[in-house]
Amino acid sequence: MAHFVKSTVLGGNFETPERYTDPKTLKIGVSGLVWYVIAIHESANFDVLCNLTTLFTVSSSWDQVNQQYVAVKKILNPFATPATAKSIFREIKLLKRLRHDNECCSMAGPLWIKLTMKQIISPVDIFISPAEDIYLVTDLMQTDLRTLIESKSIGDEFVPFLLYQMLRGLKYLHSASIPHGDLRPESILINQNCDLKICDLGLPGVQETHAMSYIATRCYRAPELLLTCQSYDEKVDIWSAGCIFAEMLQGRPLFTGRNHVEQFCAMTELLGTPSDDFLAKITSQSTLHFIQSLPYYEGTGLSNMNSNFVSTALNLLERMLVFDRNERISASDALAALYLAAYHDPTDEPIADHIYDWSIHERWSSNNTLKMELYDEIIDYHKQSEIRQFVKNWAQSTSGAQC
Repeated sequence: MAHFVKSTVLGGNFETPERYTDPKTLKIGVSGLVWYVIAIHESANFDVLCNLTTLFTVSSSWDQVNQQYVAVKKILNPFATPATAKSIFREIKLLKRLRHDNECCSMAGPLWIKLTMKQIISPVDIFISPAEDIYLVTDLMQTDLRTLIESKSIGDEFVPFLLYQMLRGLKYLHSASIPHGDLRPESILINQNCDLKICDLGLPGVQETHAMSYIATRCYRAPELLLTCQSYDEKVDIWSAGCIFAEMLQGRPLFTGRNHVEQFCAMTELLGTPSDDFLAKITSQSTLHFIQSLPYYEGTGLSNMNSNFVSTALNLLERMLVFDRNERISASDALAALYLAAYHDPTDEPIADHIYDWSIHERWSSNNTLKMELYDEIIDYHKQSEIRQFVKNWAQSTSGAQC
């Protein structure tokens, strides 16, 4: 049984296995998974955050086993509400599934080959403390895209590299029928080597339209979520990625409406009034009447937004920011765009082995049932980790190859 040690992080208690030492605060997430405060060190920020109901706290710690710094996410009161418990279950289930698919080992003669999807945050450890708080340990990333954009430290030459990594991760997620649904600069983590990882996967699945429409940050929300259309798919992430792409290019958000009405009006003023085919997909009569009451816009066009945008960037952006999701470019096709030609390699842009089964989330009858399933997931995670370590040790001892 693991021995737990207590430490204090920003006035709160952390109980972690003794392998994790030297905790330092990284961020606090507030209820609703809407926004984060990064690098909490200043007393002014601390005073504000003390009055908030926090959902999780993230610290960095030194992992004595793997000899590296890691991010340790403490989830406070994980079973306080069914919605919180479901969100946590989704995140752990998805991360486990993606880790299994992406860090699989296949035998080719005496050599074990490791295939890795680098653009999705991967769990290093998951555990439950004696106080029954859940901790998720992941790779430590030094910053996020929001911080980089606001610091004006992204040069034009780095934008295609960051966008390529983002789309590579989305291609993998979408091939498993997993929409992120809340893609925004805060959920794009970046380390000192400019490696990018997508995080915050614990959001509603494809069937839960109404829940997702309120969760997604308005600036990056696809039209079909903004207008609460009856159905949507992974293309919501392409719209969000397009908004993030434009923000990296110009240093500020593309659409900044203060509410749903202003946000949609900003879209139509720039991109033009949506086509009749798009309007036909809107099931709410009140929403349809609202759109039809707006003036007709030809659209000022993305090409007139900033004269410094290169033509290849504009071409890709115009294919990502399309009202009709059926006409919106896929992550796979976006990777092949001329703008990303320097990085595109179809042999190194993997897809998932399996389609994710969302029906598992429909069988929970109570919070206690969900709690037991969540505990089972964590136990199974450790069993899988032990098997991986055994295989790795065996491979190294028999062939000298690394898995």
